[in-house]
Amino acid sequence: MGTLEQLEAMIGSELGVSDWMTITQDRINLFTRATDDPQWIHIDPERAAAGPFGATIAQGYLTMSLIVPLTSQISLPVDARMSINYGLDRLRFPAPVRVGSRIRARVILAGAEAVTGGVQVRRTVTIEIDGEDKPAAVAETVTRLYL
Repeated sequence: MGTLEQLEAMIGSELGVSDWMTITQDRINLFTRATDDPQWIHIDPERAAAGPFGATIAQGYLTMSLIVPLTSQISLPVDARMSINYGLDRLRFPAPVRVGSRIRARVILAGAEAVTGGVQVRRTVTIEIDGEDKPAAVAETVTRLYL
């Protein structure tokens, strides 16, 4: 299994859903230090409690960065010797991720096309928030699989 034709036949299909991941204040603080983004909505629980979200929230780019570990739980039916993150074609953050929230990834195969040495795969990744109607993020990821 794993030919381009087999992937093309799966376009539009859900590939899977990851496990839940809890967003902790420690994770938010570490990301803040790594990216120099010390806004109070991320790092000051007391002030954030009185702010528009009622608690500190994860940075949008923290949520984006978690696409990698969340989607790594969801396999593509391809025996690739190597995969490379080729980028994102679209990324939106419809809802904030409050500290203590649980998130997970839902992945749909959006496209597949031949490239030199392999296949380029597009996946629509929706980062869901447990108990919320709106997702935290929706992205179209582009990955190159070298066969």
